[in-house]
Amino acid sequence: MLDKSRSKSVALLAIGVLAGGAFAGGGLAIADAKAPRTDRQITNMTNEVANIKAYYGDTVDAQGEHWPSADSNYAKQVADIEKDAKRFLADKARNTRGPKKAIVLDVDDTSLSTYNYELETTFVYNPASNSQYIATKNMPAVFGMNDLATWAQQQGYTVFFITGRPEAQRSDTARNLAAVGYPSADQEHLFLKNKANPPAYLACGSTCTTIEYKSGTRAHIESLGYRIVADFGDQQSDLTGGHTERTYKIPNPMYYIP
Repeated sequence: MLDKSRSKSVALLAIGVLAGGAFAGGGLAIADAKAPRTDRQITNMTNEVANIKAYYGDTVDAQGEHWPSADSNYAKQVADIEKDAKRFLADKARNTRGPKKAIVLDVDDTSLSTYNYELETTFVYNPASNSQYIATKNMPAVFGMNDLATWAQQQGYTVFFITGRPEAQRSDTARNLAAVGYPSADQEHLFLKNKANPPAYLACGSTCTTIEYKSGTRAHIESLGYRIVADFGDQQSDLTGGHTERTYKIPNPMYYIP
């Protein structure tokens, strides 16, 4: 999925602030002014999961898999963001000359919804289960984002994807994006994290933070002659670091990636 170092928001609720509590099985406590003083300062995990399900409009199919609802508050919030982005991109398409125009999309929970996977794993990321899920299932498009990407391409924008998924998941990622209607999910337009053989344009090499990797890849796209008009991501780390005219934050209360 995204960067494997990601911190799960719900998992953090379950264990508290690790640095301020006791390590599991170790009995070692570390004083931390940020640690909750009482249980009343911690959101109850059961309630938090229920809130996430309500926000996404949780629905269950015949196979027992969970999906967001198209009439959920999540879907409505995403639709408002897309409406604003479309107005901005349409104006830029009419009035911008010069370098080739492009947009950049993150993959997980920007282009593809991981909601069902998150519930299957109780919001606890596992590399093995994640790889198996991506290899055997197609995640649905985040509501409207495939249509926005297709529309942008028709307006003259080149669509790029930058994801923290590993290079080994390229074919499965491209398959899933194409299956749910995204354009340009090919070698030239889809960037994945390659720690074994990092590209020369990333000075941080195999040690890039998410911000360094994402912003450095956007800088590389610019070096190819593109002007990135908009960057879409569900994490602030997808959007930080420049090399885009405007950023759009897609809502995601399920996890956090620094």
